[in-house]
Amino acid sequence: MRLVIQRVTEATVHIDQQIKGSIQKGLLVLVAIEADDTEKEADYLAQKTINMRIFSDNEGKMNLSLMDISGDLLLISQFTLFASTKKGNRPSFIQAARPEIAIPIYEKIITLFEKYLQKPIQTGEFGADMQVNLCNDGPVTIIIDSKN
Repeated sequence: MRLVIQRVTEATVHIDQQIKGSIQKGLLVLVAIEADDTEKEADYLAQKTINMRIFSDNEGKMNLSLMDISGDLLLISQFTLFASTKKGNRPSFIQAARPEIAIPIYEKIITLFEKYLQKPIQTGEFGADMQVNLCNDGPVTIIIDSKN
């Protein structure tokens, strides 16, 4: 499983020109799932993400987590994070899990984020054509891969 975590001052996802999810200060998290990923990786990454100290404290140091600031989270599924570009000019997405594997794990990570944050999160829609708008704060962008 691979996550791209972006610290944001705001983020919104649109589907068919309608707002599906919107947050203020917090994290926009893009998630890609591989065929051999399990709920164990989802649990690890959910806890790691919400406890990562990437928000500034009163001294301007990245010392606070999403939990510490009671921030929001917008989760977007994005299989293209597993694009292989070794051959030719058309990316291959063979490493990404098929929907029958990915959807249950995507739904599980939503549940885990809500459990650990103790509040609902915002999401996109698995497999939908989405437009994501964000204001990256810092900018701070971190990539986490469960295989590393």
